[in-house]
Amino acid sequence: MKKKMICAALLCGVLLLGAGPLAAQQGSQGDRRAKVIVDNDLSGDPDGLFALAQQLLCESVDLRGVIGAHVGGGGGPMGRGDQAAASVQKAQDLLEVMGLSGKVAVVKGASAKMERPDVPQDSEGARLIIREALKCTPERPLFVCMGGPLTDVSSALLLAPEIAPNIIVIWIGGQEYPFGHPKPWGGISEVEYNLNLDIPAARYLFNDSSVRLWQVPRDMYRQCLYSFVSMERHIRPLGAVGTYLMDSLERWRRFSAGAVYCLGDSPLVLLSSLQAFFEPDTSSSDFTQTPAPFITEDGRYDFSRAGREVRVYTRIDTYLMFKDMEDRLAVQ
Repeated sequence: MKKKMICAALLCGVLLLGAGPLAAQQGSQGDRRAKVIVDNDLSGDPDGLFALAQQLLCESVDLRGVIGAHVGGGGGPMGRGDQAAASVQKAQDLLEVMGLSGKVAVVKGASAKMERPDVPQDSEGARLIIREALKCTPERPLFVCMGGPLTDVSSALLLAPEIAPNIIVIWIGGQEYPFGHPKPWGGISEVEYNLNLDIPAARYLFNDSSVRLWQVPRDMYRQCLYSFVSMERHIRPLGAVGTYLMDSLERWRRFSAGAVYCLGDSPLVLLSSLQAFFEPDTSSSDFTQTPAPFITEDGRYDFSRAGREVRVYTRIDTYLMFKDMEDRLAVQ
């Protein structure tokens, strides 16, 4: 009996020593969840809704709010009216379907793009970013996950430049770099869609700000393809949420005879919320640190006037990203 007690004591000691650093980290630093704000043009194509549903279910995240973004100032293929307000409604609809109404702040971003790189578009969304960033530190930053135009985060930085060290902007947008796909695919604009939604905001963020930027350019987010047959098997059967997400695709599915859809906003979840447990970082995906290109008035890259270093992703872990989405929706 005495021998067993000694062995048990030794085992407990080993376990405590092994758990010591993590226990100390959790005990001394409190809530270690990543603080996140999602800013997306949810009234546009529905990839942002899939990403938001997954983000809402991530236990590693303290979601501080959702901002409904514009899609270029109203009108065009996304419909007329205030598209930022429509994005707010889409977020609220999803929260209701998920049984989370009132659990997360949902506010409206700017209704239109910035007119000049030095003139912000003040909005509830920009003010939310400022309030939450002021609560953070460079060591424990706020992740601002941008799935559309850069209007709200650029405006927040212009209104309160002191928040720059406290945030990391994760942006789905911008065209290819020389180390990526060599040039745009045939028939698409040289200037990428999200960048084109607000060129002045992109010019401020790239040319004038010092904020940390993690960029998922077009050649990377276009790799985030998910087949319709996989959606029918893995997403539609998942109750009200699965039905809602699939119904949101129907309008877009009718426009294409293709077999796949680009869930290009999903890297926002992967990079902010599915980081390595020890020494947290986006270790399952690849990136390069590179000087930020200067953004010209027409939205093109000018590499002759390079700025601060930014993180540009060169490979996205789509397996982890999509398997996590499927399983979270299945067990919610």
